[in-house]
Amino acid sequence: MPGVLYGGEGEAVSFSVDGRELRAALQASGAVVDLVVGGTSEPAVLKDAQRHPVRGEMTHVDFVRVNLNVAIEAVVPLLVTGAEESPGIVEGGVVDQPIREVRVEALPNEIPESIEISVASLNIGETAHLSTAVVPAGVTLLDEDDLVVVSMLAPRLEVEETIEEETELIGEDGEAVESAGEEGEGDDGGDSGGESGDDAG
Repeated sequence: MPGVLYGGEGEAVSFSVDGRELRAALQASGAVVDLVVGGTSEPAVLKDAQRHPVRGEMTHVDFVRVNLNVAIEAVVPLLVTGAEESPGIVEGGVVDQPIREVRVEALPNEIPESIEISVASLNIGETAHLSTAVVPAGVTLLDEDDLVVVSMLAPRLEVEETIEEETELIGEDGEAVESAGEEGEGDDGGDSGGESGDDAG
């Protein structure tokens, strides 16, 4: 797999690496990897990765040099925990997570693999803000504290059932559906009137 290393005080350097070895290194070491290019080992972080449009495999990578003593900005996944014990889930609620990644700042070797946020106390209709996330020591969140990252929604099944019941009562064309008994009474009344008229004549 082709790649390029740039940034810091060195020049941009092109390299190639075994794709399987690179994936294993990224999974094992977290944010920082040691790249050995031209016999020199340099700490670096993955800046960008191009992927195959169908298979999803990485086809090209960009790495940037880092100073292990200087904090850097990174994007990490936001991991929801405690859903099993949440009262909202017990009542049939659904967890909605519009925000799945957050920006953090920390020393390269202290960038966490993920930031956790618990929904264990959420009831239906309640939300969790980024301020309630569990942030490791030495890590700073760069996104707004009041950002809504998780919501506990009402059961979707109940909403669908309500729509079906209203459709049955009102009708698909928007007009109220009359009962069969009411239609029958109207028809009988018309017939009786006609018979009375004939007798009178």
